[in-house]
Amino acid sequence: MRIICFLLLVLIASSVKSQAPFDTALAVRNNRGIYSLVIAVKNQVVYANTFNGQKENDLRNHQSLTKSLDAVLVGIAIDKGFIPSIQTRLCDILPALKNDPDKRKQQITIADVMNQASGLWHENLDRLDRYLGLPDPSGYVWQQPLLSDPGAELHYNNAASHLVSVILTKATGQSTLEFARQYLFAPLGIEQVEWPLMKDGYNDGSGLLSVRMRTADMNKIGRLILDSGRYNGQQLVAAQWTQALLHPPKTYPAPWGLRNTTYGLFFYHKTFKGTAITYGMGWGGQFLILIPSLDAVISVNQAVDDRNAIRQSGVFMEEIFPLIFDWIQRGAGLIIP
Repeated sequence: MRIICFLLLVLIASSVKSQAPFDTALAVRNNRGIYSLVIAVKNQVVYANTFNGQKENDLRNHQSLTKSLDAVLVGIAIDKGFIPSIQTRLCDILPALKNDPDKRKQQITIADVMNQASGLWHENLDRLDRYLGLPDPSGYVWQQPLLSDPGAELHYNNAASHLVSVILTKATGQSTLEFARQYLFAPLGIEQVEWPLMKDGYNDGSGLLSVRMRTADMNKIGRLILDSGRYNGQQLVAAQWTQALLHPPKTYPAPWGLRNTTYGLFFYHKTFKGTAITYGMGWGGQFLILIPSLDAVISVNQAVDDRNAIRQSGVFMEEIFPLIFDWIQRGAGLIIP
């Protein structure tokens, strides 16, 4: 009996050792930018840690993951009958567009905006302060000349993305935050969220001001997508919509992120080591990564520092994520480190 117990202990120790090497890598240990990392596999959090003096319950600046959150809310709004579909034209919710002399604007759909292919004016990255200082940023966007035909090509567009929050508010009669609290946050048990308003009075839909919530709570939203929109026996998001987020009907090549990545419906899509992944990405290396075949969700938040933002993002996806991916493949969901 003692021999059997000893062998079991050896096997368990060996398993634990093989399961958790990724956070000993120099890319993690010497990384001053990483703040919080949560990994869930098969509805179980298998890793949760904070770094560089951060705390578990700190609300994180999610940057453009705000857009991915918007995507979930659009699906809920469609399911509840507030919005007909993503093929709904912006001018049907924003009637001022019908008076624009450029009739092409009447053809812009919600899908075009969520695919970053609306053709609408977008801000220059070096002039963000000017855009954020506009008294009516949403109105300014649709009043400017189109840069390309709607649906023709991808131009990453924070200014147009903010219109999704405007649309949600006008269609539902609630602020985007109020709508999210009622239909998403409260059912998921997400209690602490800060969502700033743009100067036009709408919750920021772009991530320039950014929704703030715990890393673990953003992970819950990713988990909801992998679970076909169900949580605790309740259908919060239509299963058809979660499949659309994972497999959008139309995508465009993305000029950033991992190589050969495509973009659609406010998410990135990539085949990594023969495995399909879907991920949301925010400035500075804020990630929500979904791996359906491994039933895994990875959420990470890092410092928002313009000087190191691109490097931080690259280090995580090119050096740390592959280690986590291999760790999960080896069976990380079987134990809790």
